Amino acid sequence: MIKRFFGIAGLLAGLIGCNGKPPLDNPSRGSIVIAADESFQPLVTQLTSAYAGIYPDVHFDVVFRPEQEAINMMLHDSARMVFTTRLLKPNERAVLDKRKIKGANEKIATDGVALIINKANTDSLITMTELQSIFNGQTKLWGQLKGGNQNTPITLVFDNNNSSNLEFVLNTFKIKDLKNIRIFTTHSNREVIDFVRKNPSALGFIGVNWISDSDEPLSVELAKDLRVVGVSDKLNPTKRDDYFQPFQEDLGMLRYPLRRPVYILSRETHPGLGGGLINYVVRDAGSLIIRKLGLWPRIPYDRIINLTK
Repeated sequence: MIKRFFGIAGLLAGLIGCNGKPPLDNPSRGSIVIAADESFQPLVTQLTSAYAGIYPDVHFDVVFRPEQEAINMMLHDSARMVFTTRLLKPNERAVLDKRKIKGANEKIATDGVALIINKANTDSLITMTELQSIFNGQTKLWGQLKGGNQNTPITLVFDNNNSSNLEFVLNTFKIKDLKNIRIFTTHSNREVIDFVRKNPSALGFIGVNWISDSDEPLSVELAKDLRVVGVSDKLNPTKRDDYFQPFQEDLGMLRYPLRRPVYILSRETHPGLGGGLINYVVRDAGSLIIRKLGLWPRIPYDRIINLTK
């Protein structure tokens, strides 16, 4: 009995460690919290699930929040790392500097904000100038656009008041005041899709990874009865080839105007589970998952196929 007691005590001491603290996580064992903007839910879910599938002693608690909330979670140590569309601002970087945390940031992919419309709306091409006019409040009706087939008000639909999709578009067009535009926010990218499917006058903005994975049944289902709008940055485009959609090649070749980077930001201070996930994402396996989702990986992984007769 005494031997058994000391055996258990020794095991507990080993687990706790010499300094009385739980052992640190490492790339193949442990549990961490990850925060991410909801527009990246399909991407983050597949990457973390694939990594955890390799290491059974790994657990990721993934929390989806609007981008600013997700970043704040990482800054205040409620999350180890965050998937985001931007680097930290100087005042945010100062929070980590004050704690002498160097952290890490890694660009992993190029993403696009997709514009979606109801299948009944045949006006599936738009220019950046026309979008600027809509966000400035000068263009209010679909009929005012070149090729518009209805005279209803344009309703802009986003997933959240503080989402990366909305912030990116407002920054792109330098919009400070939303009073002059007809805008509606839901609670998720999926709700944006549902809203657009039911409303022919809606113009929805979502993360393209929600509808770009042709091998994923949910992605295929969500893309039904929708049109993805082609966007041109030319002032007066003359042909269909002047417009581009937010899919892989046009993202990688920098042709789609509403493209944006995807970063992983981390506050990790030791070679831990967060670093293991980052290495996995930027290397071959993670790159293939990013490519499968229709985004453009930072380091494209070329698959070599040998054909024999």
